[in-house]
Amino acid sequence: MAQANEHADRAAPKGITRRSLLTASAAAAPLLMVQRKAQAQVLVLPPSPPTTPWAEELPLQDTPLAPAPFALSPAPTLLANAAGGECGRVAHQRYEELTGPGGPAGTPVQYQLTARENPAWRFNGDNPYYPPQPIWGFEGNTPGATTPGPTIHARYGTPILCRIRNALPAFSTGFGSPEISTHLHNLHTPSESDGYAGDYFSPAKKGPTLNGPGAFKDHFWPNLYAGIDEFGGIGDPREALGSLFYHDHTEGMTAPNVLKGLSGRYNIYDELDSGSEQSGLRLPSGAYDYPLTFADRRFDVDGRMTFDQLNPEGVLGDKLLVNGKIEPVLRVARRKYRFRLLNTGPTRFFELYLQNRAGSSVYPYTVISHDGNLLPNPLANQLGVRIAPAERTDIVIDFARFPLGTELFIVNMLVQNTTRRPEKVVAPGTRALKIVVDRNPPEPDMSQVPAVLRPLRPLPSDAELATLPVRRFKFERSGGMWAVNGRFFNVFEPAASPRRGSGEIWELSNIDDGWQHPVHIHFEEGRILSKTVAGVPVAIPPIERGRKDVYVVGERMTVRVFMRFRDFNGKYMMHCHNLTHEDHAMMLRWDIV
Repeated sequence: MAQANEHADRAAPKGITRRSLLTASAAAAPLLMVQRKAQAQVLVLPPSPPTTPWAEELPLQDTPLAPAPFALSPAPTLLANAAGGECGRVAHQRYEELTGPGGPAGTPVQYQLTARENPAWRFNGDNPYYPPQPIWGFEGNTPGATTPGPTIHARYGTPILCRIRNALPAFSTGFGSPEISTHLHNLHTPSESDGYAGDYFSPAKKGPTLNGPGAFKDHFWPNLYAGIDEFGGIGDPREALGSLFYHDHTEGMTAPNVLKGLSGRYNIYDELDSGSEQSGLRLPSGAYDYPLTFADRRFDVDGRMTFDQLNPEGVLGDKLLVNGKIEPVLRVARRKYRFRLLNTGPTRFFELYLQNRAGSSVYPYTVISHDGNLLPNPLANQLGVRIAPAERTDIVIDFARFPLGTELFIVNMLVQNTTRRPEKVVAPGTRALKIVVDRNPPEPDMSQVPAVLRPLRPLPSDAELATLPVRRFKFERSGGMWAVNGRFFNVFEPAASPRRGSGEIWELSNIDDGWQHPVHIHFEEGRILSKTVAGVPVAIPPIERGRKDVYVVGERMTVRVFMRFRDFNGKYMMHCHNLTHEDHAMMLRWDIV
């Protein structure tokens, strides 16, 4: 696709784009680097101001976004509606085949989200140390942008056409950039709706992989299982996801834009994970199916959120947000809840425990999913779960065992003092969320956690795996920036071009011992085949034996992943989901051809 600025971007050294090169040059200038480890002498920031714990209450239940009350205007089109104000995307792949007469899915349900500034967000109630301040978020059916944005509830077999408008201020102070490219992590979605980093847009600007700017973009989310070409219909139900999220993915600006608030949740159901306590697995549902989004943030002496987007080391937050609030309260009934845990980063890992008021005991819970995928079997009696940036884990807690008035806390016990890696677990930890068991449920608890959840498709035999191509990707520090195979991100040049319908083995390696990388592969779920540390095999934890899309590549570790590439063509990405590493070029493009 010819672009007006393509030649200028291609002229940048080592494959880095002009946008990233400008960011990186500004970043590298004030930092003193040593040669091999490229360790920066980072400014030590003062701590965030004191907070008032338990000053705000979260709603008793999560209210999903409703479909657009009126048909979208102008009407969605197969090709970009430039005359109506849409940015210059390519045509929706397989749209008529999948949604037209005789197709496996019906007419898409229309939704609308608007990226907008909220000028007076409160992070910590009426605490005078944290004044009302601007954030960027998503606005749904009611006026006012929130962070996280509205949760979308979807169903397999019912496609969605979501119009995402960009109403951010063209000129703003502080960090962030008012272009957006929204990635739905990790739905099986055609590439033009995947939120590619070069597809960012605003009414005045376009990314290098778009044809023109625009006020909105229509995203086609088919809500089909992977494997429609192989299995027909709506694909292979063993490939279902459950807990997803959407977030900004603008090239070089993902970390600041997500920190400013551009993310939200996306739950998808099917006959098995039904969203009902009367059918399927009968997992906790409705008001008892609750998203908890965790994030680390740093605030300046005036209580305003701060971030250094030019620093390749990033900024480690010392305040922990839950659903956009510092130390909120959630009131629950005496029954089972499904909590969908998500770490939106940018860099801190969390290890979360359920603790009593005294801080002297922790209570077990049941883990049912990881990275949005139900496990084959639940993991009962888990005391803690670790989630890296972009990882999701669903847990079930039964509050029926606690008397009315019990106060509990979700705490993070994982110590992390730098942006590079977590360190050790130390009790009693940092309290993130207060839970008060304050009522009996109005109806009997009909939910359950069955012994079998979602079956896995068998892996190919060892003989079949031995015939597959192997691609090796080395995640490393290079020239003070972050690189893959010694190269920086290039929006135009694919580093791999697997054939549609094929399978491959991807080796993800971290050659250093100073940091960890949560590596995200867009579009397809993979299965971990093996892990080694310094060449020595290590066990794959039970929680990582299902389907995944984020792979924590630890120090001197190599992770071998089996991947299939199915159903759609086009450009996708792989990158470190430490958002600062990603923005400082630890990302690559790969294409399905």
